[in-house]
Amino acid sequence: MSKAKANPAAFVDDYLPALLAQASHLISGEFHRIVKAKGFTVSDWRVLASLDGAEPMSIGALVRLTTMKQPTLTRVVDRLQAGGHVRRIAHETDRRITLIQITTAGDKLVAGLIEMAKEHERRVLEPFGLSRSNELKKTLKQMIELHAGLAHDGDDEEE
Repeated sequence: MSKAKANPAAFVDDYLPALLAQASHLISGEFHRIVKAKGFTVSDWRVLASLDGAEPMSIGALVRLTTMKQPTLTRVVDRLQAGGHVRRIAHETDRRITLIQITTAGDKLVAGLIEMAKEHERRVLEPFGLSRSNELKKTLKQMIELHAGLAHDGDDEEE
């Protein structure tokens, strides 16, 4: 007869990808309610926030940063471009690449929401203190850097 553990934990209770996904879902969901209340779609927010303060970037780079599927991202960029919030720019040396850049109108549109996002982040991280918060961000950035080249587009079942 095997000895059963007292209160055995389910595998996903201590599995890093599951923990990251749950934390992301909960924390993002909190802020996405604000995004929607301000009249944005979550997709518009992701694109504009990713472009704000950044150099123009390719659709591929924007796909990785926003974690959106390429066809979905292209539709969002089309809509944002039609509204004057982003523009497409030809790449200087490679005609196959189109770069996306936020416009002044897009920057103004998203500026208030970015301030709200910073405040939301501050409230989320406050219980952990500055040092632990900075260490967490540093660790996550290192994980992203280490695993970015290993990811395969289309592997995920869900968005």
